[in-house]
Order: sequence, then structure tokens, then C-alpha cells
Amino acid sequence: PDSSSKSNSLSLDLFLFSAFFLDQDQFENLDKHSQWGIDFLERYAKFVKERLEIEQTYAKQLRSLVKKYCPKRSKDDEPRFTSCLSFYSILNELNDYSGQREVVAEEMGHKVYGELMRYSQDLKAERKHHLQEGRKTQQYLDQCWKHMDNSKKKFERECKEAEKSQLIYERLDSDINATKSEVEKAKSQLYLRQHMAEESKNEYAAQLQNFNSEQWKHFNVAIPQIFKNLQDMDERRTVKLGEMYRSFAEVERRVIPIISKCLEGMVTAAKNVDERRDSGIVVESFKSGFEPPGDFPFEDFSQNIQRTGSDGTIGTPKTEGGKADPKHAVGRTKNKLWLFGKKPKIPPSIPPPSLPSFPSGHFHPPKFSTERIANHLSEMRNAKSKIPSFRTVKRGVRVEDLSHLPPEQRRKKLQQRIDELNKELQKEMDQRDALNKMKDVYEKNPQMGDPGSLQPKISETICNMEKLRSEIHKNEVTFPEDRPEGSYTDDHSQEHRSPPQPDPHEFDDEFDDDDPLPAIGHCKALYSFDGSNEGTLVMKENEVLYVIEEDKGDGWTRVRKQGGEEGYIPTSYVEITLEKNSKGAVTYI
Repeated sequence: PDSSSKSNSLSLDLFLFSAFFLDQDQFENLDKHSQWGIDFLERYAKFVKERLEIEQTYAKQLRSLVKKYCPKRSKDDEPRFTSCLSFYSILNELNDYSGQREVVAEEMGHKVYGELMRYSQDLKAERKHHLQEGRKTQQYLDQCWKHMDNSKKKFERECKEAEKSQLIYERLDSDINATKSEVEKAKSQLYLRQHMAEESKNEYAAQLQNFNSEQWKHFNVAIPQIFKNLQDMDERRTVKLGEMYRSFAEVERRVIPIISKCLEGMVTAAKNVDERRDSGIVVESFKSGFEPPGDFPFEDFSQNIQRTGSDGTIGTPKTEGGKADPKHAVGRTKNKLWLFGKKPKIPPSIPPPSLPSFPSGHFHPPKFSTERIANHLSEMRNAKSKIPSFRTVKRGVRVEDLSHLPPEQRRKKLQQRIDELNKELQKEMDQRDALNKMKDVYEKNPQMGDPGSLQPKISETICNMEKLRSEIHKNEVTFPEDRPEGSYTDDHSQEHRSPPQPDPHEFDDEFDDDDPLPAIGHCKALYSFDGSNEGTLVMKENEVLYVIEEDKGDGWTRVRKQGGEEGYIPTSYVEITLEKNSKGAVTYI
């Protein structure tokens, strides 16, 4: 080889070196860029995660706020003011609004954050695959270059050895002192080296051709394809980010209509606030039913003083005919409740009737004033009202004292109590019906149970029903009606009623039940009854009793024994025959 071949070889080495490092630089740049893209995608995913956590915390705090301000009492105990109802409606709408914030957080977590994390994992796996393919291609090209370089170096060595053998042969061939054998040996060595150089040349040429082919494939097929795959991956990453940005906004947009309805509900609740209706509720709640107090009368203490002056002195106001003005009647000024408390304590005084003039030494005032009589009558009325009736004592019915309440409030309390008792009565009736149905089933199918085992429970239920009916009746009897003015007082110890007119039949109604009721028939006991409950009567089988009150539909009949003892027995335990106002014998079994 000459100097030109050495120069070409050096140029090829420089080209290969520059191409290798150029390839390496581009590959590292793409490696860094693809890693940056995945890091940016995960950074956005982290942003979405923190955003949905904010939504979750916001929704949780809203629900806690709603729960904190929601009424703890039942709906019946809550005030019915429109302002309160509107506020509760706003709380309900706010609760729905917090539910929509939870939906936003859930959708962000599922459709945005979850999708981003799954796509990030896919990107990492794809990037790793493309980079491994690029490294394999680069390693194969490096291997081809090494084979070519080794063959080139071997060819260079063989050429140098061939050049040395040629110089030795030429020197010995021109030397007259060299033997023929030495010349032949040098010639054989020259032929051998030339042959080896030729083989190295052929091998180098083949390796060079192979390297050039692989290098062309590397830079024109393999590397461009790998770079294209990385480019497609990066573009798909960019497109995915755009889709996630849009999904992020769509999650908010989808709940806007429902949130708008929640806000419209709040506005509607605000419009429903009615100040006049609230004022009406307040008036209805605190309405007492009292009338305003009348005018205070003029109390003349100078009637017993003999007048010596003119007739123009101030006296008791009178109307035509000399009668006192009804506006100044004492009865209209007593026992009134004032708007913001009790009436000021003014010693009541009732002017005594006009007496004829007596000498000063023979005048004696009356021993009992009308005021004292009124007080005694008031105490007698109060004592009478506290005595329970015979039926109330016998049946254990207790009525709460509501006399401290105004009439209107007392009426509402009694109505509320009656409604509660009716509910309890309905429950007992339902239980009785259920027990009777079960008893019928047991009677038809004895293997399912003993019908007689249900009778105590049925009897107990019927007794409870009777007690509830009695209590309802007692409350209905005491239901407040319109009372004449001056009939109520807030404090019996400080204010007084007007003198009541004694009623000869005033105390008769409370003890009407003490008189024995007439018998309307008789009955014969079919079974024994222990009468263990209050108000019931012990009964033996085949015993004959007087019927004094029919069954009212509750399963109990009121009877009287021969000795006068009265009580209630189960209607189904006796055979009843009515003697009056009946078309024939009526039998209850």
C-alpha cells in the first residue's frame, strides 16, 4: 500500500468516529426529552390529585357544616316560620351541592388522575422498549465496526510483513555471496507473505463492505425508525395531555346544571320568606284568649262621712237612674293578665252598700265584707276542682293540670295530648287485631300453638284500650271552651275573682258515678276470669252477673255482682242477655 491508501483509511476512521458520536448525541437527547415528557405528564397527574383532594375536603366540610346546623329535634318540634323553613331548604340544597363536589372529585380521580397514571406506566414501558432497540442497533453497528477495524489492522500488518520479505529477497538475490538456498528460502517467504497479505486484503474488503451495509441500514432504516417511534410516542403523550385538560374541564361542566338547580333552590327558598306569615304564626302560638282589662272604678271612701259642703263634691260616678256605670263594675277588673306580666297589685276593694245614717255612737260596720265572701267562695271552688271524680280514681286516669296556661294555649295542649292518646289507642287496637288473627290461626291449626296462651295478652291489650279511651274522654271533657271574662286568674294568692254566684248543682256532676247504674240485662260466665288488672272483676265459671254497661266495641262489658261489686270482664267470656231495648237474647262468644 502507498500513502494514498493510508490517507483514505484515516479519513474513514474520522468519518466513522464522528458519525458514531453524532448518533450517540442524538440518541441521548431523545432519551432526555422523552423522560422529560413523562415527568411532565406525572406532574400534571399530581396536580389533578391535589385538586380532587381539595374537592373532597371541601365537600366533607360542607356536609359537616350542614349537619352542624340541621335541626336536631323532630320536625314536629321545629318552628314553622318561613324564615326557618327557608334556611332548612338552603341547608338541603347545600347538601346536594356538596354531593356534586364529591361527584367532581370522583370523576377527576377516575377519568383524569387514574387515566393519567395508567398512561404514564404505558409510556414508560414503551420508551424503555424503544431505547433498548436503539441500544441494540448501536451495539450491533459497533460490533461490525470492530470486526472491520480488526481486519483492516490485520491487512496492514500483513502488508508490512510482505514488504519486509520483499526487501530481504531483493537484497539476497542481488548479493553474490548469498547461497542459492538462502535466496530460495527468501523467495518462498516472500510468496507466503504476499499470499497472507492478499487474504487479509480480501477479508478486510469483505468486512468493510459488510460494515458499510450495516451502517447504511443503521442510519437510514433502524435509527430513523426508532426515532420515529419515539416521536410518535411523544406526540401521543402531547395529545393525551390535551384530552386530559379537556376532561378536567368537562367534569366541572357536567355538574354545572345540577349546581345551578341547587342555587336556584336557594333563591326560591329566599323568596319564600314571608314576614306576615311568620308574624301570624307568632300570634297564633302565643294567643291567650284574654280580653283587655276594663277601666278601674273610682272607689269612694267618703260615703260614710256626713256631707256639710255643697253637692258639687266628687262622688261615685253614676249614670242615669242613679245606677253605677257598668264600665266600672268590679267584676270586669279582676282576674286579668296584662300584656307583659301580671297586673299591678292594687288592693281590691268593693264598696259596701249604702246604709242609712245612724248616730255616730250606734253605727256598727258589717262583720263580713263581700271581699271575704268572694275569697271563701274562690277557695271552695278551687278545692272542689282538685277532688277527682269516682270514675277517675277507679280507673287511674290522671289529667295534667293546665290551669296555669291561657285558654288558647290550654286548648292546644289538650288537643295535642288527645292526638297522642289516639295514636296509642290505634296501636293497641292493631295489636289486638293481630292477636285475634293469631288466635284464629291457632284454633284452626292447633299444631302451630295454643290459642289459650294468647288470651292473657289479649285481655291486657283490651284493658289498655279501655284505659286509653277513658283518658281520651276525660281530656275531651276538660277541653277548654269559651269562658266568660274574669273567669281565669294567673295567681290565686294575689288576684281575686269577682264574687261568684253559688250554683246549687255545682258539685253534683263530679260524683254522678257514685250512684249505682241500673241493670240492663244479665250474663252467665262461660269461663273463669281472674280479674288481675285494675278495673276488672273476678268471675267464676257459670256465675250470673248483672249487665250495667254494654260493650262499646273494645271487647269489655261492665257488670255488677250480687254483692254490689262492679268491674269489667271480657265480653267473649260470657253469654249476655239484654232485658231492655233488645230484640232478643244476644250472645257474645
